[in-house]
Formats: sequence, C-alpha cells, structure tokens
Amino acid sequence: MEQLISSLQGMKTQLGALMSQLDIAGKQARIKQLEHASTETEFWANADLAQKTMQELSILRAEVERWNNTATRVDEALELAQLGDSSFFDEMSEEVAVLVPLVDRLSFEAMLSGEYDRENAILAIHAGAGGTDSQDWGQMLERMFLRWAEQNRYKVEVLERSDGEEAGIKSVMMSIKGEFAFGYLQSEAGVHRLVRISPFDAAARRHTSFVKVEVWPDIQGEIELDVPEKDLRIETYRSSGAGGQNVQKNESAVRIIHIPSGLVVAVQDQRSQQQNRERAMQVLKARLFELERKKREAQIAALKGENIDAAWGNQIRSYVLHPYQMVKDHRTGHEVGNPQAVLDGRLNDFMESYLRAKINGFSPSLAQDAVEA
Repeated sequence: MEQLISSLQGMKTQLGALMSQLDIAGKQARIKQLEHASTETEFWANADLAQKTMQELSILRAEVERWNNTATRVDEALELAQLGDSSFFDEMSEEVAVLVPLVDRLSFEAMLSGEYDRENAILAIHAGAGGTDSQDWGQMLERMFLRWAEQNRYKVEVLERSDGEEAGIKSVMMSIKGEFAFGYLQSEAGVHRLVRISPFDAAARRHTSFVKVEVWPDIQGEIELDVPEKDLRIETYRSSGAGGQNVQKNESAVRIIHIPSGLVVAVQDQRSQQQNRERAMQVLKARLFELERKKREAQIAALKGENIDAAWGNQIRSYVLHPYQMVKDHRTGHEVGNPQAVLDGRLNDFMESYLRAKINGFSPSLAQDAVEA
C-alpha cells in the first residue's frame, strides 16, 4: 500500500504544479466571467462576437473540467489509500493503473498549451545550399512530413509547389489541418541538414545539403490585420502540376508580394484566380501575424538573456546517412540511429523532446551541439 500512496502523492504534486502553470484557477474565473456575459440582454446583438465567446467558453469548460476531475480522482484515491485498509488494495491498484496514463496524458497536453497550439498549421519547405542535392533533400522532407501527417491523421492541402530543374523541389507550401497541428509542427521550424553520398555525383562523394522549414499557425479568419493595397504587388501565372482537371490552363495561380516585409506568398491549388487570391491573402496575413509574434518573443527572450531561435545557417537537426547512421536534434540532444524510420514520418519522439525542452528552457547551444559531417 505504501507504494500506491507514494505513486498517488507524486501524481498529486505533478498535477498541482501543472495546474498552477496553466492557471486553471484563472481559467475557472474566466469561465464565470463569460457565463455572466452570456446572460446579458445584448449578448447576441453581435452574432460573431457571441459565437467566439461561446466557443472560448466551451474550450475552457472542457479543459478545466478535465484537470479538476483528474485532480479529484487522485485526491479521493489518496485519501482511501491512506486509510491503510488492505481490503481496498486491489481496487486502489486498478485505480492507480488508470490514473498513471491519464496524468501522463495531461502532462503532455500541458506542453501544447500555447495560444495557437491547437490551430491548423502552414508548413513551407525551401531548398537551400547544395544545388540538386538540396532540392532532392527538400522533396525527401516533403515526403517525411506527408507520412507524419498521414500516420497522425492530419489532412494535408498542398497550396503551392515549385519543382527543381533536375530533381526534387525548390519549394513547397502545405496546409496541415487538425487539432494541435501547429503545436506539434512548431518543432520543425529551422534548418535541416542532410549528410550522405550524393546520388547525383558520378564520383560518389559525400555531400551536405541544407533545407529551411517554416511553420506558422493557419488561423485564417481570426486575424484582423489591415494590409494596405499599396503595400502589395499581385502577380498571376499559370498553375503547374501533374495535370488533370484541377490544373487550369489560364493564369489562375496568384503570387502576392508584401513590399514592406519582402514576404512572398503563392497559391495555385484553388480552382479560380479569385479563390487563389483569397487564400493567398489569408496565408500572407498569417505570416505577417507570426512575424510580429516572433518579434515580440525575441524581444522578451533578449530581456531574459535567452537565445533559442534557429536561424538560417544554424541547423536544428542533422540527418546523417554516411559515414554512419544517425538523426540528432541539436536543441534537445535527442538522437536515434535509424534515420530511415524518421524519414518515413516517425517524428513524434523529436517533437515531444522539443516541447519538453521548450517548457524547461533550451540548454545546449546550436553551435556546441553541431555534428561534424
């Protein structure tokens, strides 16, 4: 019985710390505030605002109820176990066996408690230094993320894709839809490095290729940004692809350049130019919003003396296929010796390691952890 009591006390402490971190008490107060607002006479006068309020209320209720119910179960089980009655041993053992994975699951959910972690994600891949090898590496990463999305039941929509001259891709932009898509995929933003014997080198020499991955939340209609027309240059061009009914023969694809920031967004997957333009504007606003969010985070990090940004030229992860087999994340130190499994979409261990490190603060520097090719 002592072992059960110790396990329950550990869970109680863990839940208490996580609930404090997530401000469950503050969210409970917010629920009461929203419930009171929803009873006001003029509440439904603004239908859009009322709908957003009710949506927030529903999400908060579910979250608070989940945490409070689990904490109550742990407290009740602990009180019963502390009675010391051995006749309850089997019952307590069964309850602890249920509570352990439940608390572990909540602990993991706490790592996905960012403001936009529940949102869909937009993921962009850009081939970098390394020529054809880099473009081939870009396509390998595209396949890796598609496999990951399939394995985790996320829906993928390719918004724009530019093929390489000889092989691979120059770039691709995908919308990945499903709960916590951004929460998971935020770990992949940065430079990915591949070391291998080049299949494009007749002398079979070892090459190092770099590809940049960008990720931002696809929050679409929730973004209220005023983007003046004078700040935009809009171009149209003919959609490219494998053919079929979805590829238009007229100039239906749209490219929008945001002049002040230099951001470029191209969309070609929709059936009409107008649809492509609307989607491109949604993506552009999401990128501008994410840009501002990262600026704010960088300012806060600078004040704290932190530096956790993975900039171009500072690889976040290395995939080594020769002279040995390894994938290593330089931010967390997490590594595996089976790169093929990772390239087949087995990314969750890397994502979870990143999320845990993000909460605790990144200790290893990218430069110190760099793997020599």
